[in-house]
Amino acid sequence: MDKKSEYARYRLNRAKEEYETAVDMLEGNHYRAANNRAYYSIFHAMRSVLAFDGFDSKKHSGIIAYFRREYIKTGIFSEELSDIIGASFEIRNASDYDDMYIVTRTEAEEQIERAKKFYAAVEKYVVQKLKAE
Repeated sequence: MDKKSEYARYRLNRAKEEYETAVDMLEGNHYRAANNRAYYSIFHAMRSVLAFDGFDSKKHSGIIAYFRREYIKTGIFSEELSDIIGASFEIRNASDYDDMYIVTRTEAEEQIERAKKFYAAVEKYVVQKLKAE
């Protein structure tokens, strides 16, 4: 297995771990933390795909822009995933940085559901790429 595949696998595992942590945070009624971890599940899932291209960025905007350009605009992944990225990014920012942002359980559940859907799509793609090697 080459380095790119190792990074893809590692990042996919990290995305899964972040998703599981989001669920744990929800169950503990820590909705801000659940939103944050759900977003990071999506973020690391994107990075797992980008590992095959040897691309990474220190900025979230760089990861998002590259993923959308190379994988959504080209039809590899659906437009729905682009919507999930946008909504999750906005909610994570509000949860993390807006002092008076009130996070509801329903919002956290929706954020986690988005992360679950995103992860499932990416996992299928990454597993297929790894098997093809």
